Amino acid sequence: MPLLTVSGLNTYVKSILDEDIHLSDIMMSAEISNYKNHYMSGHRYMTLKDEESSISAVMFSQYASRLKFAPENGMEVIVRGRAALYTKTGQYQFYIEDMRPVGVGALSTSFDILKNKLEKEGLFSAEHKKPLPEYPKRIGVITSDTGAAVRDICKTLERRYKIGEIILCPVRVQGVNAAAELTAAVKRFDNMKCADVIIIGRGGGSAEDLAAFNDENLIRAIYDCEIPVVSGIGHQTDTTLCDFVVDAAAATPTAAAEMVSPEEGEMSEEIKYYYKKIISLFKIQTDMEKKRLYMLAKSGVMKNPDVLISKKRERFNTLCSNMMSSYRALVSDKQKEFTSAAAKLDTLSPLKVLARGYSVVLKDNKILNSVSRIEKGDKAKIRFYDGTAECVITERKVSDV
Repeated sequence: MPLLTVSGLNTYVKSILDEDIHLSDIMMSAEISNYKNHYMSGHRYMTLKDEESSISAVMFSQYASRLKFAPENGMEVIVRGRAALYTKTGQYQFYIEDMRPVGVGALSTSFDILKNKLEKEGLFSAEHKKPLPEYPKRIGVITSDTGAAVRDICKTLERRYKIGEIILCPVRVQGVNAAAELTAAVKRFDNMKCADVIIIGRGGGSAEDLAAFNDENLIRAIYDCEIPVVSGIGHQTDTTLCDFVVDAAAATPTAAAEMVSPEEGEMSEEIKYYYKKIISLFKIQTDMEKKRLYMLAKSGVMKNPDVLISKKRERFNTLCSNMMSSYRALVSDKQKEFTSAAAKLDTLSPLKVLARGYSVVLKDNKILNSVSRIEKGDKAKIRFYDGTAECVITERKVSDV
């Protein structure tokens, strides 16, 4: 059996607890006791207990700085964190990363759980955010067609950006079917590609009223959407999971409309700037062409074009004369070649050979080139230069060659 040190044992037990995924992210309800706020470090130490058990707990300063309430002994809280072993003392304890009073309710708890899950998956990462179009032609709006939000959005867009086309997809923004309708609207815009940017929003309300904008399917649909999405949900103090996943989050529906639309006054100034720049560039180009035209007008060719025409005509005549001379020389050479070839062919002509006293003997219209191919009594035809003669072979004699 190996001999362990206390540090070795504590380290080994700690490694077992750290590797247990069920202990790495825990939501737990408990009562606070023995609460201490270490003002120098900012850490918070306490005991978490219920009716039967207790566990030491610590909340380090980086997490404690996020608290929106003052914890007290006897307070019922919901904590999120991990269970681990402090190797120095061998004490098993709970490391708190987030804490809420129990009165916050189930919606807040489920909000935190889902937010933590989606954040770990990277759905809220800045790398995924898409830039908003500078001058969108079509602006999609997903909201209720009867609420104040749609009026604020349309009024703002009409005031700031009249040339932008508003495409409204009316949905319910609270209630049982609201989340499904919001999700379907995002997917419809994405599939049809009928907008350059999308505003999703509604007016203010309670946490229950805004619950549809914390739906997991809606968050994933916005994440997958290829069209940039801007949220304008509730008032400045309201926050939903949509605000974390969208490409840009605005505090209100009106602010969302302002975010996606350039102000016409600014556009007018920009147009004036480019107009002046175009006029300036046009004047510079015109002045350059005027100078070029002036220089051409002063050139000798423009003053006396007949000189240039005369030179070109002389050049043309010279080229024509050279071309005709080359043509005649080529034809003469080819004629000589033709005459020489014809003379050679005439010399090799069979009729010329016959004219020199030779003749051809044929039997059955086939030329005989050997005496062995004819017999005594055979009929033959003799071809002379100027005609033919029929004959009968009366004698055949083979010569020694």
